[in-house]
Amino acid sequence: MPSDSRPEAVGRIDDDHYPAYTMGRAAELIDATPGFLRAVGEAGLITPTRSEGRHRRYSRHQLRLAARARELVDQGTPIDVACRIIGLEDRLDEALRVNEELRRERDE
Repeated sequence: MPSDSRPEAVGRIDDDHYPAYTMGRAAELIDATPGFLRAVGEAGLITPTRSEGRHRRYSRHQLRLAARARELVDQGTPIDVACRIIGLEDRLDEALRVNEELRRERDE
């Protein structure tokens, strides 16, 4: 492996949005079925990346969202409602993170 590609590979390890997991592995990690992952994708919660062979690939961030959806569905929440709740929670978390960064920058 060329030495100039190594830092990029190390960066991917820490990248929460890098599509590292196949559908089968992703489903196994969140204790769900591939059909469940397809359903949360169809509901708009996650959009997997496609490999060159057109296989779905998921990031750690997407798996956390899907795992949260599975928790809500297991508690009786309809999948479309669970996906909407999680989408709003995710947007709120991101807004709070950005707000905190802006406050820190302002205070410096």
